[in-house]
Amino acid sequence: MNGKWLSLMLLTAVASLLTGLNSCGRSQELVSIQIQPASETFGAADVPVIANAGSNVQLRALGTYIHPPVTKDITSQVTWASNDPQMMTVDASGLLTATGVACGASLISATITTNKSEGGLSSNGAVVTGYMTGNVTCFTGSNGGAGAPVLTLTFAGTGLGNVASSPLGLSCNSPTPCLAQFTSGTPVTLTASPISPSVFGSWTGCDSPPSTNPCTLTLTANRTVTATFN
Repeated sequence: MNGKWLSLMLLTAVASLLTGLNSCGRSQELVSIQIQPASETFGAADVPVIANAGSNVQLRALGTYIHPPVTKDITSQVTWASNDPQMMTVDASGLLTATGVACGASLISATITTNKSEGGLSSNGAVVTGYMTGNVTCFTGSNGGAGAPVLTLTFAGTGLGNVASSPLGLSCNSPTPCLAQFTSGTPVTLTASPISPSVFGSWTGCDSPPSTNPCTLTLTANRTVTATFN
């Protein structure tokens, strides 16, 4: 009789141990990801979009696990992505940055792909993703927001170079765009200087011919000029 009771007690202990291990494994199963902040807006209606270039915010990814519910910071474990890198980018650390090229809304995701819980047990729903919305306010003003037209310079091509204006006010090094304000009606000259071995290609947006360097224009309203280096 004592032998039977001892066997039952051993079986009960083993069953309890296995149950505990199974519960421990399940407790580390990721079920959802929340990104903080849930939304972020860069810029304003009276600020040219390009002026937002480089504006950034640090995102956090919080993972929710079950049995029992627990929340952990998994910012460094997720894969970050932006569905519109022309508008904003997000790096591996979760730093969200506006490019200054486009405006509107972009969906930012944080994803973990896993087939096992942290306890080592197999789990379903291998891909867990959380989302947030990044917004860049579109420029709707009729001038630069301070009473003068805005001249925006962007770059194209695979080469490198810089552009400077006369009168002074605009100075850009590729590939980073820049802007400046000039009194309405001001004749502006833009001179492109390629960095060897790059060569100057062409302009778009000038009053002068595309292949002529320097570019000349008279600024009476907001305007964008593109310099191409090859």
